[in-house]
Amino acid sequence: MFFLYTADLLQLIKRHNLVPHGYADDTQISGFCESPQVDDLTKSMSACVDDVSGWIKTNRLQMNEIKTELLWCASARRQHVIPSGSVGIGNVSVQPVSAVGDLGVYIDADVSMRTHVTNTVRACFVSLR
Repeated sequence: MFFLYTADLLQLIKRHNLVPHGYADDTQISGFCESPQVDDLTKSMSACVDDVSGWIKTNRLQMNEIKTELLWCASARRQHVIPSGSVGIGNVSVQPVSAVGDLGVYIDADVSMRTHVTNTVRACFVSLR
């Protein structure tokens, strides 16, 4: 039922030429660009989050801005191109992180899976111990 309720939200995100991913009560917004278009993607993402925030308020839901994370992904050779400053997402200034969790899988900025492997080994070690 929640998916039916939030289907309009996913369409709203697509209108900004971004890719939505909804799971239960979480929504992720992804965008792709070449390095010269980073500023355009940042502006598009900020505008999209503003619209999402308005939609959430209109539909009597709450957005947990504390959980908002920003991850710039690029190969290890292209990490120097990624912006390191904070980005205005909605009413919040969000500092980019080096890894994010998505349904139990951790994704690194350099797409190396290092954080995921480290956390999996740590959990296995605790269980074995």
